[in-house]
Amino acid sequence: MDQSDQDAPYWSRDPVALSRALGSGPGGLSSDQAAAKLRLVGPNSVQDVSRLSALSLLLRQFESPLVLILGLASAISLVLQQWVDAGIVLAIVFGSTLLGFLQEYRASAAVEELKRQLALTCRVMRDGTVQTVSVSTIVPGDHILLSAGNLIPADGVVIDAEDFLVSEASMTGESFPVEKRPGTVAPDAPPTARMNAVFLGSSVRSGTARVLAVETGRRTAFAAIAEHLRARPPETDFARGVRQFGYLLIRAMIVIVLFVLTANILLERPVIESLLFAAALAVGLSPELLPAIVSVTLSAGARAMGRRGVIVRRLEAIENLGSMDVLCTDKTGTLTEGAIVLKDAVDAGNESSADVRQLAYLNAALETGIENPLDAAIVAAGEEAGLAIGSVTKVGEIPYDFLRRRLTIVVSEGDGKAHHLMITKGAFTNVLGSCSSLARGTTDIPLDAQLRADLDAIFQARSAEGFRVLAVATRRIEAKPHYGRDDEEAMTFRGFLIFVDPPKADAQRTLHELARLGIRVKVISGDNRYVTAHLAEAVGLRSKSMLTGEELGKLKDEALWHLAPRTDLFVEIDPQQKERIVRALQRTGHSVGYLGDGINDAPALHAADVGISVEEAVDVARESADIILLKRDLDVLRSGVVDGRRTFANTLKYISITTSANFGNMISMALAAPLLPFLPLAAKQILLNNFLSDLPSIAISSDNVDPDRVARPQRWNIREIQRFMIIFGLISSVFDVLTFSLLIWVFHAGEATFQTAWFVISLLTELAVVLVLRTHKPAHRSTPSRLLLWSTLSVAFATLTIPFLGFVSAVFGFVPLSVTEIAIIIAIVVGYIAATEATKVWFYRAHRRGSVVQ
Repeated sequence: MDQSDQDAPYWSRDPVALSRALGSGPGGLSSDQAAAKLRLVGPNSVQDVSRLSALSLLLRQFESPLVLILGLASAISLVLQQWVDAGIVLAIVFGSTLLGFLQEYRASAAVEELKRQLALTCRVMRDGTVQTVSVSTIVPGDHILLSAGNLIPADGVVIDAEDFLVSEASMTGESFPVEKRPGTVAPDAPPTARMNAVFLGSSVRSGTARVLAVETGRRTAFAAIAEHLRARPPETDFARGVRQFGYLLIRAMIVIVLFVLTANILLERPVIESLLFAAALAVGLSPELLPAIVSVTLSAGARAMGRRGVIVRRLEAIENLGSMDVLCTDKTGTLTEGAIVLKDAVDAGNESSADVRQLAYLNAALETGIENPLDAAIVAAGEEAGLAIGSVTKVGEIPYDFLRRRLTIVVSEGDGKAHHLMITKGAFTNVLGSCSSLARGTTDIPLDAQLRADLDAIFQARSAEGFRVLAVATRRIEAKPHYGRDDEEAMTFRGFLIFVDPPKADAQRTLHELARLGIRVKVISGDNRYVTAHLAEAVGLRSKSMLTGEELGKLKDEALWHLAPRTDLFVEIDPQQKERIVRALQRTGHSVGYLGDGINDAPALHAADVGISVEEAVDVARESADIILLKRDLDVLRSGVVDGRRTFANTLKYISITTSANFGNMISMALAAPLLPFLPLAAKQILLNNFLSDLPSIAISSDNVDPDRVARPQRWNIREIQRFMIIFGLISSVFDVLTFSLLIWVFHAGEATFQTAWFVISLLTELAVVLVLRTHKPAHRSTPSRLLLWSTLSVAFATLTIPFLGFVSAVFGFVPLSVTEIAIIIAIVVGYIAATEATKVWFYRAHRRGSVVQ
């Protein structure tokens, strides 16, 4: 091969020569070759692993504008040689960022470990045999074996293919699948014209192929596009809530900081001291550990869900899982046992038939497309009955696809004749539609309208008994080298395959439990209306609340918006209609979960608020999902929903409690600053207060959640958070004003005593309010987690002792308090707890009334 051939694009080169140039052959690479190449080219991944490094996470902690403001103020203090104050501020800033880093790093490591459990695999030829390897270990020269449902793991060229259709929407934007086949194309052919090439990120729609991997990882076309576009994923409901919450804080922060800074400058207080105080107020108002708290809480929830068999691929999906109020799912394996058994094979007269069973066995045993439980059931039943392939030789295959809904195997019966036998099985209507005759005994008779009606009556009767029914047809055809969909005509109807898949014993209980959680289950199935209605009655769904795919196709969007929420069973549904159903439910205000595992489920999984799949699902479904169930069981999903709601509830606890307590303290300091002859707290004292109050907050992720908090779907409500922050913050401010009055006019406290007493009171009230507001119930009737309780008590004890620790007290400007002063502090804290409890009862009672009115 000359140099010009080697420099030519791979899609324009001869596949055999290209394979040889990559050190490969018909048997693929050897294991040693693959290992050596992997060391040379690196893992087959488009992600930059260094972005998840510990250093990146640490640096991210310093991206907060508040941290930068404090850093700037501290730098100015250093220039002015105010060493102690600058050092204290910097130490607390570094302490907070380090705490956030440690929590985020631990959370990130835990989630990555869960994701590794779901690493994609694919089949390749290695050492001359078919092996299953991790997608990340694919290297140039590997021969990859692909079938319907697989994600394509590398860029390469097709060596062999059989009805190989590929969806390249992620690469070309073309929504329809394109056929790929062996050959060469011009070097300057655009991606859409490279009919012999496949690309990472595409998915196999139907058929089978052997592909030679040429480019992997960051050298693929997909990686180049991702690098240039840097497309952000759509904003989730959770992310949107965090963003809106941030806007709320920024508005409050700007008003308070500008007011305080202006007042201090007008009072001719030192500019640097005033700047530090204003910056510390901003930090005090903001829950600066929010990113760490969210990461810790969500990752703790993800780990808990992982132990229950629910793997979270995207942390934000936990909130979406908790807010879900409609679950769309197929019935197989979720409402049924999923252990499909071939009960009988009958002829066109509804009598058991050994011939039909043998034909079905040949079809299932010889097909090489999508692995499915129906074929497995046919093969198992055939082996148990002693059936064998015998002298039959497979000469062709027309793979299953979701439009034809049938699979055809072409065989030679070894009799030397110039004819082959086509054996087709699939959905009754689709198979019958390709038939022109009916096998009756040893003769074939033409199919007329009456015979078709008789066959349909058998199909309906067996389906209504709860059986899943497929049809079998044959055609003897003149031998030729290639067979396609056009050959599936003028076939002879041979009989029915009767499968049983009984409902799960606990399906009705699980559906009842989901209903108690406010989740309505809707079945979306390609199966016929009769078997689906039979199952619905068995598990407690409304069998009459049904919409067929044919009826749905005639509906305008507005009509579907009206019908979808009122329908329990969507039957005989085409794959393209699944996404439309999901979007119709979302359009009417529902948060929709979609459970799917097939090739045609990917669009609906993308469209749903939370996409749910199972471990054994096809690649494209797993990669489209946010949540993966290790066991196809609605009860496992129910547990995941409860865990998701518990996780979200704990996240909102931190946000609501911390912002209300901080808001109250900051309002008090903002009001007091212009009225006092000194600052109510020094900047370093504010930061210490905020740092210590945040320590127990880390434990909120482990807190117990009251049953009523997980009994209904939860969603962000910024208006409610704002009301909560203002109402409970103002209660805190009332007690702060009472404290100020006592300290100034009763105890005639000086600057050091005032700051010490108010530091202790403000921190104790912040700690107390965590235990009070963590529940809607009276605090004594809801038990916090042991970690939250003991961490809160430990910080409270430390708070009371800090003024008496000589060195620490001196550094922060504190002085020891008298017994009387400590007694007054405790009395104020007790009064604050009682007032907060009383207000809490009123707040949630009013909230419930508002919810009922709405």
